[in-house]
Amino acid sequence: MTSVVVIGAGGHAKVIIDMLLDNGLTVVACVSHADAPRYRGIEVLVGDESLVALRASGVERAVVAVGANALRQRLAADALFLGFTLPSVVSRSAQISPTASIGEGAVIMPNAVVNADAAIGRLAIVNTGATVDHDCVVGEAAHVAPGVHFSGGVRLGARSIVGVGSSARPLVTIGDDVVVGAGSVLVSDIADGVTAYGVPARSNHHTGSTLD
Repeated sequence: MTSVVVIGAGGHAKVIIDMLLDNGLTVVACVSHADAPRYRGIEVLVGDESLVALRASGVERAVVAVGANALRQRLAADALFLGFTLPSVVSRSAQISPTASIGEGAVIMPNAVVNADAAIGRLAIVNTGATVDHDCVVGEAAHVAPGVHFSGGVRLGARSIVGVGSSARPLVTIGDDVVVGAGSVLVSDIADGVTAYGVPARSNHHTGSTLD
């Protein structure tokens, strides 16, 4: 039960591989839709048939290591259909409150902090050095980018991304499928499906969904 397959073979996958190995797990392969160089000697297999074969061989766990939110959600659904389970992955250097909840397939990167009664949704990413304070909710397949800081009670919707170095004041709600530009300061609620950026952050236009 220490074996896992990584779906994805880019830069985001490299960080997750480091975390998995550091946690004592064995990465049997990466599966990608295109050729990619090996990282730490791990074989890269191309094509969905490789994922099917790995499941048939007895590998039960998969980590979707793709940064694009909507794509990560779709790939996770495919993996579940094949019978994989989706473990959460938490860096040994992350600080997680015992009252926080971490959803299926979520990833908590090095030096991140998740405080009391915060809820990290399935397939969400709390990236390197980000802080999610008490009572925050991070939605399914959302992405809290490196160096983001959420004050208490912030809510981030499904598939939304808050860009590098941004911050949110207490109780701000950010809708589904939102893109928040890097370095933004969120002082008021953000509606679904928009791009927002600046200090303070202001909505620009409807995106329809986050980038794949």
